[in-house]
Amino acid sequence: MTGAEPMTGATPMTGAGSVAGGRSAGLRLLRLVAYVTLPAEVVLAVLLVGGVRIPAAVWAGAELLVVTLVVAEGLSYLRLRRRGLSRREAVAELVPEAVLRIMGHELRIMASLGRWVARRPHGVGGVDGVFPHARDQAALMYGFAFVCVVESVGMSYLLAGRPVVHAIVLVLDVYTVLFVLGLHAAAVTRPHTLAGGVLRLRQAAHVDVSVPLDRIASVRHEPVFSHEKAEGELNLAVGSQTSLTVELTEPVDAPRFFGAPRPVRLIRFHADDARALYRELGPAVTRARTAPSPSPGPPPRV
Repeated sequence: MTGAEPMTGATPMTGAGSVAGGRSAGLRLLRLVAYVTLPAEVVLAVLLVGGVRIPAAVWAGAELLVVTLVVAEGLSYLRLRRRGLSRREAVAELVPEAVLRIMGHELRIMASLGRWVARRPHGVGGVDGVFPHARDQAALMYGFAFVCVVESVGMSYLLAGRPVVHAIVLVLDVYTVLFVLGLHAAAVTRPHTLAGGVLRLRQAAHVDVSVPLDRIASVRHEPVFSHEKAEGELNLAVGSQTSLTVELTEPVDAPRFFGAPRPVRLIRFHADDARALYRELGPAVTRARTAPSPSPGPPPRV
């Protein structure tokens, strides 16, 4: 078989392709049970914290169902691995993509706290330029975290007489404080970078867009403090402001939070030292757009 010759005959699918070709009824049933069981567990927990008496049989049945679901998920995972799927592919078959994206975002936020403390920025190895962009949001994020701490202290005082509720609310409050600090840490540890003919623009832990320099039509140092949503535009505001505007000759994909494609041809973003990024980006774009094409080499012998 050579060139673009069409494939004939039946070729068995392996790996993710076979599973993608038709998810088994068992996996669909597992997802359906999970959709019903997990919200029911949350409702039962809320009722229990609220002081509602729950019959022992109901509570035991719910816990048994959860244990059964976990065991079934584990066995299904092992079966998918034996079929040749990678760990990521097997988990993707068992857990909805939206849930995986939310969990991934939460993990990146918490990992950013460690990077922030260790002073280890993400994705800056071997780049030509690093451009932080979190400075102008620091006061707001610290203030928000302080308010969350005050709220936690107040709730601890109000719920001192209800230890179970107090413990649950305290865990949620501590997580909220860590999440707020993690959002800022993600912005600090994920700066914009310039490397290999690509401008990488990021915002916290949920936006990561690579813009080839040869697609940039123009760059403007343009402070903007109000941004209206428009089709084909992406605004990466920090502290409600952007300082640079990039127009593209053809769109790049800036996926939404849950993975939906979003082609954009105009990007506004911010940098702590916007003028320095502007001065470096202009010549880099010029070099990328005027770079000579590679030599085709000698013609092939016939």
